[in-house]
Amino acid sequence: MSLTNPDALATNPDLNITIVADKDRGTLTITDTGLGMTKQDLRANLGTIAKSGTSEFLAAMENNATDVALIGQFGVGFYSAFLVSDRVTVVSKHNSDSQHIWDSTSQNDFTIIQDPRGDTLGRGTQIILHLKKDASEFLEEQKLKDLVKKYSSFITFPIYVWTARNERVDVPLTDDEITAKKDELLKKKADEKAASNDDDTEEVGHDTETLEEEIEISDDDIPKTKTVEQTVYDWELANGNKPIWTRNPGDVSDEEYKAFYKAFAKETDDPMAWNHFKAEGEVEFRAILYIPKRAPPRFLQGGDEILRNIKLFVRRVFITDELVDFLPRYLSFLKGLVDSDDIPLNVSREQLQQASALQIIKKKLIGKAMDMFRKLAKDEEKYNEFFKEFGTAIKLGVIEDTTHKKRLTTLLRFSSSASGNLTSLDGYIKRMKKGQNQIYFITGISLDEIKRSPLIEKPISRGYEVLYFHDPIDEYVIQGMVEYEGHKLQNVAKAGLKYGDEDDVDKEIASDQAAKFEPLTKWLVEALGAYIEKVVVSNKLTKSPTAVIANEYGMSGTMEKIMAAQAFQTGDNFMRDFYANQKKIMEINPAHPIITSLLTKVENIDSLSADELKHLKETVHVLYETTLLRSGWDLKNTNDFAARVEKVIRTNLGVSLDAVANVDVKAAREKEAEEGDSTSTETPSSKDDEPEDQNLKGELPVADEEEEMRHDEL
Repeated sequence: MSLTNPDALATNPDLNITIVADKDRGTLTITDTGLGMTKQDLRANLGTIAKSGTSEFLAAMENNATDVALIGQFGVGFYSAFLVSDRVTVVSKHNSDSQHIWDSTSQNDFTIIQDPRGDTLGRGTQIILHLKKDASEFLEEQKLKDLVKKYSSFITFPIYVWTARNERVDVPLTDDEITAKKDELLKKKADEKAASNDDDTEEVGHDTETLEEEIEISDDDIPKTKTVEQTVYDWELANGNKPIWTRNPGDVSDEEYKAFYKAFAKETDDPMAWNHFKAEGEVEFRAILYIPKRAPPRFLQGGDEILRNIKLFVRRVFITDELVDFLPRYLSFLKGLVDSDDIPLNVSREQLQQASALQIIKKKLIGKAMDMFRKLAKDEEKYNEFFKEFGTAIKLGVIEDTTHKKRLTTLLRFSSSASGNLTSLDGYIKRMKKGQNQIYFITGISLDEIKRSPLIEKPISRGYEVLYFHDPIDEYVIQGMVEYEGHKLQNVAKAGLKYGDEDDVDKEIASDQAAKFEPLTKWLVEALGAYIEKVVVSNKLTKSPTAVIANEYGMSGTMEKIMAAQAFQTGDNFMRDFYANQKKIMEINPAHPIITSLLTKVENIDSLSADELKHLKETVHVLYETTLLRSGWDLKNTNDFAARVEKVIRTNLGVSLDAVANVDVKAAREKEAEEGDSTSTETPSSKDDEPEDQNLKGELPVADEEEEMRHDEL
């Protein structure tokens, strides 16, 4: 710019922007001390609508002449001023030309004349908006300050608003006021001296007027000014914030980053981390991304506030924060800004979001966010704090963002049986046992539920580590993550668990146990055939007698609960019943006394009486349903379960299954109808139902003594 030339600055070295609102005239005047425009510049830049980037503007104005809400829908073109103005006047002075006035109404006509006042600006441009009546809000000082703060808070040059404020100031006293002050002071001193004389018995007869004549008052004793409240006008700086993103990251201190974040994001807490960078290439831009200390409420559910977390600037001028889907949903917690000179401004916001420059910026921002997360992950304590707040968002990214899925997977952290700390999948692989090829995990609604599961007994007792997936979203994560770094992810609540160290001896023992317990497994399938598809000897149990698992490609208990809850919310009973009726696999512990006792019963089943066989089946049903609960499943029918438990209790206590409780139930008394009460329990259906004795209409019949006694007994 020519303003970098000292000679060009000679007429006015101070570069600034001023804003003055005149309520009496209904005008808003914006003046800058910039380069200014020649007559030719005024014609070229303001005389052609296409130059303003708002070719659709006038067409829209024809149907929306007073719709202030249109502001901003057509870029930042100059002609948007007519949305709030009947007339716009531009006065401009360039160093190479005289001062000219451009004037126009919204009827697409304009005039340019040389300013008859001469050179009043020195250099720069002054825009005078003659506001419409319904745009008077833009004459309010606070409104103007808010607009500057929102859109131009980081402009390099200072922006001043002509502001009124009340001040207490000292002003000279008038002659009359000075005389009054002197008389007041004389009277006060005379009163004080008179009071002193009253205490002196030797001096009497002096009145106040006489004493005033004897008192001398110095001019220094009389005040010359008074304090009054006045309305004063002065320039107030409206954009005090500094655009730290324009500086090199190495030149900005941590305290500056924190202070800027609090002011920019309107937060009270320090940010957890940030990434400040400059991108070059197809599109050049500068940006700062911040990770808040705490996750915003319901941020994964979207909403207007979340969509406004990234603000777009062009040359430090705020353009918009309504960039829907600018960042993927899982990154919606990030706060920050982008400033670029390569973004087109002569398009609508809808077109802006599809602009190729913005799409390039979007890709680079996502990559920089990944870099920020990876850097944060090097500090285990800080990253655990981050994952506690935003772990669900990272997991959502694994599900939704196929492009960055691998990078996001390395950022996952899970609870583990190995320690109380979170661990990554890479950390788990480093601790795997010899021969182990599977990554063991189990899902559950809560960590406590998982730790009580019988399905992790043997893996943990053997020294194998099991990952605990207790976040509901984990079920969706593992559906799309069959393996990691060549290792299959194995849910211990499903069939297919292998330790990797099984030798021929182990296989022979397993085969012998399967043969030994075959009578029991077959009988259990017959007894529980409505619920299970097969019964197998378990390689997971040590303490518990039984467990219930899904087949290798089936749905876990946790996922079944989630799907059933979703079906319930949508009223889809078919889906709810479908998931509840999926057959499962029952595992038995060959070393448990309950299982060995059941085997003995089944091997001698022909010797059991009908009642004993019935009782055995009831016992097995109770065992199965209690196992369902312990294995993380829901019961289909809790009433049936309660009834079976009661039968077992009756049998153990020797109480007949037919015995019932005898309870005398006191019946509730009917409310007696009062005379004239219109709320009768019986309403005659026809005239024939009315009492024959007309004297009884509206009255209750009088009960005899015997009836009254029976009534009292009730």
